[in-house]
Amino acid sequence: MPTEDVTPEDVTPETSRPVRRPWLVQSWRDLAFLHWAVPPAAVAPLLPRGTVPDTLDGVTYVGLIGFRMIGLGPLRGPGLPYLGTFCETNVRLYSVDAQGRRAVVFRSLDAERLLPVLTAQALLRLPYKWSRMRLEKDGDVLRYTSRRRPSGPSSSFSVRVGEPLIEPSPVEHFLTARWGLHTRAWGRTIHLPNDHPRWPLFRAGLLELDDGLVTAAGLPAMTGPPDSVLYSPGVPVTFGGPGVAAA
Repeated sequence: MPTEDVTPEDVTPETSRPVRRPWLVQSWRDLAFLHWAVPPAAVAPLLPRGTVPDTLDGVTYVGLIGFRMIGLGPLRGPGLPYLGTFCETNVRLYSVDAQGRRAVVFRSLDAERLLPVLTAQALLRLPYKWSRMRLEKDGDVLRYTSRRRPSGPSSSFSVRVGEPLIEPSPVEHFLTARWGLHTRAWGRTIHLPNDHPRWPLFRAGLLELDDGLVTAAGLPAMTGPPDSVLYSPGVPVTFGGPGVAAA
């Protein structure tokens, strides 16, 4: 287990560890980031072995992120135009391992294409769920809806996109500048690095929220509005192959 004296890598808006051998390519588009600050102790039991909550100013965060996946595919691509393109909504936490690598931990990932769901479940034991989903755009308003098949929890939220963030705050970098994920698979905690350009970020206002995915992911219900709401038109992403973070 990492200890409190582990020094996490710096939070930087640029990729800190460029991927040299691509394993997956994809693009993330039209992302809405909703985040709530929570005590680290509230999420620590939900993280993979060998990781602890990543914190900023004494708190960590629960994220609900809706977006459109475009062109998911193996190696350097090209991505798959149909099977690799779908809506997704994930619930995520923030982690750091014994090597100081900051990452995200997905508690759930709802997606509307069955084949990518089954592949991610089989290869990396990621908690993907097959869901009916929709992303609707009307000017500067985006609405994300999801219902897990066949009759599971659902989520619906909408945001209005505001002004661009020329200089994002430390919190906004902390929540978005993540260059990998941690997951527990095959008896080990795996770290999967990613590489993408700096996020173009915009302020956003939450218009409505009716979510059952956060509590379905084993987290307490979030009380009150999110502490942070952001939007990004998106970035192209490259993932490197998985490496062991902890036994």
